[in-house]
Amino acid sequence: MKKLALFFLLACSTPAAWAQYGEIWFSGGQSIMSKANLGTLSTVGGASDDVTLGNGFRFGFRIGFNGDSLIGHEVQYTYSRAPLQIKGAAPQGMAIHNGGYNFLLYANHEGTRVRPFVTGGVGFANYVPPGSSAYQGGGSNKFGVNYGGGVKVRVAGPWALRFDIRQYTTPQPNFNLPLRSGWIRQNEVSGGIGFVF
Repeated sequence: MKKLALFFLLACSTPAAWAQYGEIWFSGGQSIMSKANLGTLSTVGGASDDVTLGNGFRFGFRIGFNGDSLIGHEVQYTYSRAPLQIKGAAPQGMAIHNGGYNFLLYANHEGTRVRPFVTGGVGFANYVPPGSSAYQGGGSNKFGVNYGGGVKVRVAGPWALRFDIRQYTTPQPNFNLPLRSGWIRQNEVSGGIGFVF
């Protein structure tokens, strides 16, 4: 009987021990590119910055899980639109799909109104050039890391705001261009609204 009572007590306490606070966020902002030289179209000569990616907009969503501790977890998807700039030609829009997982470390515990955090994670970027489609296998997939920080602010009831600054770092997409080398750094400056439960 004691074992049954102990089992019942543990079973009842398990939901409290594994309780999570969920968050759903929609955000938008700016993608600021650095080190975004993609190579050259020239077969002879040319420079590594003949084809580059410029700054563009981004939007996406994040789903987060936080406990009572200072630790949180997030999965995310963002869509960016950046101008593909070829020397001597008009810019064309290029899509960048990012997805991944992030670990968050908060400055204070769940329940406080303002929660600053730092974050780091892993993910992928799918660079889709003009005329291609990610849905039909177009683009170049690259795995990379991201890191940054931000703040979440509870406004009223389940509603909250957030502000993020992050850098996503991936190898150059492979479009078979000569003089392609290095890593792309895509900087995010964004704000968002969320539902916290």
